[in-house]
Amino acid sequence: MAKRLVPLMNRVLVEKITPPSKTAAGILLPEKTPKLNSGNVVAVGAGLRDKEGNHIPVSVKEGDTVLLPEYGGTEIKLGEKDYHLYRDEDILGTLHD
Repeated sequence: MAKRLVPLMNRVLVEKITPPSKTAAGILLPEKTPKLNSGNVVAVGAGLRDKEGNHIPVSVKEGDTVLLPEYGGTEIKLGEKDYHLYRDEDILGTLHD
C-alpha cells in the first residue's frame, strides 16, 4: 500500500478539518452545529501548461488552509487517514487568520 501520494498536474491533496465534538470544558456539541468546509493542503501537483507551453502553477501551496466546495473531490485513504483530491480550480479560496 502507498504511504505517500504526489498529485499530478493541477491536483491538490487536502486533509479536511473536522470540527471538535466537545469543548475544552467537556461539553458535547451537537452534530448539527454549522461547520465550515475547510482543510489543510498536504500536497500539490506541478501545475498545467497552456497552449503555448507556458507553465501555469497551482494557486495554493502546502500548508495553506483552504475553503472547499460542499460536494466534489475524490476521497482517498492513505494508511489510517482520509484525504480528498481536488482540482485547483475547484478550491473556493484560502483562509487566513
